[in-house]
Amino acid sequence: MNKLKGKTAIVGIGEVPTGKYPERQAIDNAIIPARQAILDAGIDKDEIDYVMPTGSLWNSAFNTEITTARIVEELGLKGVHSNVNVFAGGASSSNMLKIAASLVNSGKAKYVLCVHADKLASGITSQAGIDLFSTAGMSLEWEAIYGQHYSSVAGLVTQRFMYETGTTQEQIAAVCVSNRKWAELNPHAMHRKPLTVEDVLSSKMLSDPLHAKMSNMLADGGAAFIVTSAEKAKNLNNKPVYLLGDSGRVTSFALGQQPDITRFGYAEAARDAFAEAGLAPSDIDIAEIYDSYPIFQLIALEGLGFCKRGEAGAFVAEGNTMPGGRLPMTTNGGMLSQGHTGAGGGVAVLVEAARQLMGKAGERQVAGAKFAVETATGGCYMDAQVSILGTEIA
Repeated sequence: MNKLKGKTAIVGIGEVPTGKYPERQAIDNAIIPARQAILDAGIDKDEIDYVMPTGSLWNSAFNTEITTARIVEELGLKGVHSNVNVFAGGASSSNMLKIAASLVNSGKAKYVLCVHADKLASGITSQAGIDLFSTAGMSLEWEAIYGQHYSSVAGLVTQRFMYETGTTQEQIAAVCVSNRKWAELNPHAMHRKPLTVEDVLSSKMLSDPLHAKMSNMLADGGAAFIVTSAEKAKNLNNKPVYLLGDSGRVTSFALGQQPDITRFGYAEAARDAFAEAGLAPSDIDIAEIYDSYPIFQLIALEGLGFCKRGEAGAFVAEGNTMPGGRLPMTTNGGMLSQGHTGAGGGVAVLVEAARQLMGKAGERQVAGAKFAVETATGGCYMDAQVSILGTEIA
């Protein structure tokens, strides 16, 4: 189980501000953060031998370009052995990380550059494009055709979770407020205006009991990170962020086939990831939890072992996940406030985990942070991915 523990590390990161930027070309959303990550790591760009972009959703032609090595050409990289697209929807971040780590650990790669770029705010202008994104990764035969879309999915999950646990709408709204508190400190966030529980609950209803301000917002953005061996990481610019443990569970394709829409696979994935890392939830300083809708952060908090069943809502409402709280959560503001960039929503959360552990998070820096957990999920919540990162090997 411990074959990868502490043998690889994230050594450089980059990101462009998230939001609506019609003047910024889609390729800039990839090249700018990639270049930042190379400079941040302090490596010669020609030492990069694998480039790993993940999928872009706004335009199939652009997705094909980055899949077929446009990033390599734009950066002028000379030593690349392979350019390969790794795409698992919102779970792409965790999958890129574990595949990059495996390549490095096997000796096939020295430095793997992982990149995401999308243009979902200014690039998708038609209702057809919005409809496509709202059902991407959903069963077209059994669910989308009958009107199912991601907001209705989140509404169903929220309703069931509230029924089973007694969680209130106010507690769910508190998740949005927690994320916004972090976004207020994040210059890259799309939404930085202060938010209250009352603001959330007075916004229009989308899919009962889901309000508009409980929903993510599509955005332009991009982020990148570089993975190398622990040995090489010792001599580079940044404090290495080691991959200590990771696991995942793929539980279904269609939501109707999920064994439990209030749990998904987080408990099983977390059990294995923590065991590999040799850590427990009590050791974690920061929880960077995937958040397309607030309910999924509550489900993850319980599945990861930070809260007992039915207690996550009160835990967040008490301020424990906000700046200064016991368990800082999704410290970039997440997709609810930094913005949803497709597969890049998860990449941004992973980059934020590395940023925090490197001590580079500015006003929102969590003092003394050594260990972080990062989660991601893809498609219609088909999987639960859990990665444990740290600045030391437990």
